[in-house]
Parts: sequence; C-alpha cells; structure tokens
Amino acid sequence: MLTMNLSEVRVVIPVGGQATRLQPLTAEVSKACLRFMNKPLIEIAIAELAKQGVKHFIFGVKGYINYRSLHDYFDDGTPLSAKYGIEPRIHIKYQPHFDDLGSADSLRIILDYYEIPSLIAVVQGDNIFDLNLSDLIDFHLSREAFMTICLTRVDDVTGYGVAEVEGERIIRFVEKPDPKEAPSNLANTGIYILNPEVRSVYNEPLIQDKIKRRERLDFGKDFIPYLIERSYPIYGYQLKGRWYDLGTPANYLRSLIELLKAGYGLDPSWRVEGHDVWVQSRSAESMRRRSEIVKKMHEGKIRLEGAVLIGRHCQIGEGSVIRDSVIDNFTIIGKNVSIEGSAILDRSIVHDNATISKSIIGRHVIVNSSPTKPTSIEDLCVIGDDTIIEEGIKLKAAKIYPHSKLAS
Repeated sequence: MLTMNLSEVRVVIPVGGQATRLQPLTAEVSKACLRFMNKPLIEIAIAELAKQGVKHFIFGVKGYINYRSLHDYFDDGTPLSAKYGIEPRIHIKYQPHFDDLGSADSLRIILDYYEIPSLIAVVQGDNIFDLNLSDLIDFHLSREAFMTICLTRVDDVTGYGVAEVEGERIIRFVEKPDPKEAPSNLANTGIYILNPEVRSVYNEPLIQDKIKRRERLDFGKDFIPYLIERSYPIYGYQLKGRWYDLGTPANYLRSLIELLKAGYGLDPSWRVEGHDVWVQSRSAESMRRRSEIVKKMHEGKIRLEGAVLIGRHCQIGEGSVIRDSVIDNFTIIGKNVSIEGSAILDRSIVHDNATISKSIIGRHVIVNSSPTKPTSIEDLCVIGDDTIIEEGIKLKAAKIYPHSKLAS
C-alpha cells in the first residue's frame, strides 16, 4: 500500500457560476448550500471525507452569492467540526477574491496563494458520491499518474464529459459529446487527484496565453484535453459506489428519493421502528414534536408511507398523507395535505387540503389552501424561497422565483 496520510491532502471544491440549471432554487444561494436531506448539500461530502481523515478543504469560490452562502455557514470549519465531533478540527479556506476563468483556473489561483505541497483532491459541490479516498490515492500513486479522474458508467452520456481509455489510461476526453459520437459510456464525475507539480503546467506557453487573453480554462473543456494531448499520464479510476449529479431539479428529486429509500446517511435513532420513516430530533423540544408525529402515525391520524424524512420541530395535521418525501426543519403541514415524491424545505407552511406532487418547495414558503379552495402544485414545480401562494392556485411544471406572491 502506498497511501499517504489523508490529513496531508488538500481537497479543493470548485463552486463557481450561477447554477442556472437549478434555478430558481439557486437564485439567492450557492448550489453547494442548497438544502438536501435537511442539510446543505456539500456538507454531506465534507463530513464523509472528514470521517476518513481529511483535515483541509478549500472552496474554489467565485461570486458573491457563492462566497456568502459558504462562508456564513462553514466559516473556518469550526462549526462543522463541533457538529460532528471531529477532533482535531477540520480547516476550511477560500479562494482569494480573484475572478477565475473556470474550474481549472480556480485551482491555479488556489495553488499560487496557498502553496500546496501535497496531493490535491478535487470534488464537486453538487454531487453525492461514495468514495474511498485512500483507495483512490493508492491507485493514483501506484500508477505514477499525473492526474487521476474518477469515472462512472452511465446509460446516457448527455451533459457529461466522456473518457476513452486504453487499459486504465485515458487516451481521449470529450466534453459533452453528441451521444452518438461519444467514445464510451465512462462519464467524468468531477472527482480528481492531481500531483502538486500541476502548478508547472500553468506556466506552459499555451496555458499562459489563454490566461493572458482571459479565455476559459475549465477542467473538462480545456485542461484535461490539454494534458492528454501533451502525453501527461492521466488515468481513469472507476467509482465502486453510488454517484449522483444533482445539477437539475429532476435529478435532485430522483436522487433524493433513491437515497431516502436506501436510508443514506440517516441516523438509526431517528427511524420509526418497522417503517422507512425517520423523524429527526436533538433537543427536548424537538423530541416532543417527534413524539407527537410518531404517536399520530401509530394511531392512523396521519400516514407516512414509503420512505419519509421529517426534520426537527415539524408539525403535521391530522388526515395528511406524506409519501416518499422529505420535510425540512420547522415546517408546518396542515390537515388533509397530500405530499408525494417531493421536498419541502425548511420553515415552510403548507395549509389544509393542499396537494404537492413531484415538486420542490423552497425555504420560508407559504402555501395557502383550504377545503373550499385547495391548492395543487404538481409535475416538477420549483418554488423559490420566501414565496407566498394564495389558496386555490393550480401549478404544473412551474418555476417561481424567490419573493413572489401568486394570487388567483
């Protein structure tokens, strides 16, 4: 085994752009901080890597919304370390305030500023993945690779970078090819290992020229093909576990339900015995709310069916049915509400007799509804934060941006 101490590895997480495919959910929050399974999405990856021994994370952050979202929640890593009992604590740093030209240029700025002497791991801010980092690094070192790219087989390569391999070595890489012209079905997951010597590549004339001209310098579109063309040893490591790209609302919901059914990352103490239902709690007050929900469930006053995650301090009115869905913290569900295949983010209120199906309801949203004027939200609606929906409204496949007020 050649594996190095993971506490020496620097994990870089590029978070740039406006995540337009996820809007309106990301209109005012970084995609990395989008709520998923009742926590910021990127927290799942950071916590898992920290449990494996990683101590140093750097956000390759671009733009005010991305920076504000990440820094205000994660700070320097102290809050997350306390939450998960990680000792010694993890350290989180941020890309200096320079606008990069793409994900590969973000890494250049970080390398220049922090003078990283060790291996660099790169992971994405909108993915869920199973990764044994020690195994990946051992693969990288034993092949004497300059860069290792984690690959996964997909049924449809649309929207992905695709690698052509010869044995384990990547001989060609095409970013988002026409599916009919894709060289394989091995998709780039955006998880990389790079040697610290990658710093010297940025000094090569062609790369320097791109930087001076302020041209794009993205990993998939530019940097990886460049390295392959110049015969750097680039290897492909096939992920052995799950990998989910949450880059669209449809992918978000599909991944959410699959992971929920698998009980992914859920505390066994939250589980209602005999059911795929988890009700979170921490304080005495949230324990009381949990007990109320579980009691109503056992008495048949509410129905929690399939796989369901209920956050802390939630309230659910009698006659409501929730199936294959996630309800985030401090959310209030009225009476006779139907929720299926959906995510209701934190501090929202859904009033009586509303129907929500295959949709995402943002944070601090009020869905007004009544027995005489029921509201329905269906077919992959995405409701932005702090929106008010008046009773009786029928929405299908709608995108509503934050701070809206919809009246019938």
